[in-house]
Amino acid sequence: MAHRQHQISTPDATQTRRIASRLPASLMASVASGLLLGACSWIPGSHLVGISETAAPAGGSIGTVVADEPQAALVGHDVLARGGNAADAATATALALGVTLPSRASYGGGGACLISRPGEAAQSISFLPRPGTSKGADRPAGTPASFRGLYLMQLHYGTVEFNDLIAPALNLASTGITVSRALATDLAAVHTALLADENARAIFGRGEANTLAAGDSLAQPRLAGFLERIRVAGVGDLYNGALADVYVTAAQKAGGGLNDDDMRQTLPVQTDALTTHQGGINAAFLAPPADGGLGAAIRYTTGASAQGAVAAWRASGNTTLAAAQAALDSGHSGNGSLPSLPASTSFVVTDHSGMAVACALSENNLFGTGRIAGSTGVVLSASPARTPQPLLSAAILRDQRNLRAVIAASGQNEAANAVGDAARAAAHDAPIPHEGAGRINAIVCHGDDSCHGVTDPRAAGLAAGTTNDSAH
Repeated sequence: MAHRQHQISTPDATQTRRIASRLPASLMASVASGLLLGACSWIPGSHLVGISETAAPAGGSIGTVVADEPQAALVGHDVLARGGNAADAATATALALGVTLPSRASYGGGGACLISRPGEAAQSISFLPRPGTSKGADRPAGTPASFRGLYLMQLHYGTVEFNDLIAPALNLASTGITVSRALATDLAAVHTALLADENARAIFGRGEANTLAAGDSLAQPRLAGFLERIRVAGVGDLYNGALADVYVTAAQKAGGGLNDDDMRQTLPVQTDALTTHQGGINAAFLAPPADGGLGAAIRYTTGASAQGAVAAWRASGNTTLAAAQAALDSGHSGNGSLPSLPASTSFVVTDHSGMAVACALSENNLFGTGRIAGSTGVVLSASPARTPQPLLSAAILRDQRNLRAVIAASGQNEAANAVGDAARAAAHDAPIPHEGAGRINAIVCHGDDSCHGVTDPRAAGLAAGTTNDSAH
């Protein structure tokens, strides 16, 4: 395991008692024992994470985070400001999105991340939900894949203990968030179906027939209990331990059809990224099984339809990185169309050392199955056996010396086209386009210390970037 430089301080006793008093009974015993161990936890108040200040860069950019949901972007930026690297900040951002944007990034879902460090081959990590295999499910669910995927990325690339990066999300779930425009829009889109589930209504409802609106407060104590259990017992507990049993039982009661073997078999996949070299720019893209990266890469290299390329890829039955790289190198785009694809969200991160991470997350439907996994407070993802795979798309561009752009997108069927078009623009120092249904989050650089975040002006995201001027 990589050496972990930074630690979070122990929890405030009053905060600990207050959170513990609100946890559901099914998680209470395990969480209570874990709180006594308390080597690391959250810091209550405005600072969500307390990483050693000594590792923060003395001058220049400390990095940038761009995400669809502002509170999650600020969590990631706080990690950078306190000395964490891009992998640490990306992990914290993704975990925060599970609290602040559970419509698209719940812990019941999954996604893919593209990671690049200067002088190293870019890597693609996919962590996609598996379909439940138990019979009789009336609302089939997918397995929760995010924790294993994020853990793998942070283990290989991070500098902070993974459990410490759970702390900001736990704090948000317990003390409450302000419902953002992004979450409020999603709630309004599915409010009738969502309110039909009693557990979902208890979390997201406001009155008998309405959902929470932008500006409302949302506390999720059951979700806080779930996060505390993982913080204490480890990620493996969700897949092989007592928490797996709790989750499976809750999913069964919610009609999800998950079982213990489904949880154990939920494994992330790490490979080299898809790559192409044009005009002095090395471009890396997410690799299959996140095949939106192939569509974005073909759009970038040829200008052809990303949807057509992915439709041809899926019809071919190929699944390997070698086959995808060959398809990209051949320059043949393919024809075909895709059905209506699930919603997703994306974010991008850079740090002062030039590391970059771009991620896309989904639960295979807006609010997944629309049901909650009981006392865990987790929104169950929809089964991938019942829905088409989302287009998870991201790209990272470098020239011979510096990072040029980090790009990810949502926008359902248009996500891969949007990434390809943005990458083409960045390679030619043109403004990032914001056209069509795709929604871009990007960081564009002119030298590693002069990067700026780009959000889609039609959305409600946030670009959080800071320069530490203490050396000047």
